[in-house]
Amino acid sequence: MKTILVTGGDGRFSKILRTLKSKYKFIFVNKKKLDITNINSIKKCINKTKPNYVLHLAGLSRPMSLHETDINKSINLNIIGTCNLVNKCNEKKIKLIYFSTSYVYPGTKGSYKETSPLLPWNNYAWSKLGGECAVQMYKNSLILRVCMTEKPFIHKSAYANVKMNFIYHSDLAKIFIKLINKNGVYNLGGKSQTVYDFVKKENKSVSKKYSKGEFPLDQTMNLNKLKKIINK
Repeated sequence: MKTILVTGGDGRFSKILRTLKSKYKFIFVNKKKLDITNINSIKKCINKTKPNYVLHLAGLSRPMSLHETDINKSINLNIIGTCNLVNKCNEKKIKLIYFSTSYVYPGTKGSYKETSPLLPWNNYAWSKLGGECAVQMYKNSLILRVCMTEKPFIHKSAYANVKMNFIYHSDLAKIFIKLINKNGVYNLGGKSQTVYDFVKKENKSVSKKYSKGEFPLDQTMNLNKLKKIINK
């Protein structure tokens, strides 16, 4: 059985992966067992677990405002930490899978392909793209530009004028398994729709709100490349 070492093992998506039945053995590690900002910590953990893959989920995401107020933390965790992992995976010839974000696209016209020009619209997205740059240099890698959220939706209101490709963690996990042995970049999400339309299917009481510049209005991705894989 091939093993997948998962950084950020205490995170939201990792909790879903723990319940997933698959042909792979997942090894979940938190910061105490693997500190991505410490090369020796990475080396020690990889030597001990001897994984076939590293799934990189660790880093800084929420709150988004922290990427604006504490750029050092954002850079150290999302950029430098990712670079450290790339170096060690390259050294050991281990497949690296990196979760990026749909936010690396400008969000102005939508239907972005994996080859579309990138222009992050906030510091969180810049930090994830910074990590992407290192991963792109390592050919034995997979970059997933994801648009996912937990279920139930944690907010009481949802944008009625912002279009995205939200998909719940539990649904994304099933698709992710089919992509493990792919290389390159894949957009990964659900149907293109407003955030409100996505949420209201599960939460009838959610209220509408409208972006007035704080979120780009059309962040939708083209999922044709993904569909060719999942429809096989």
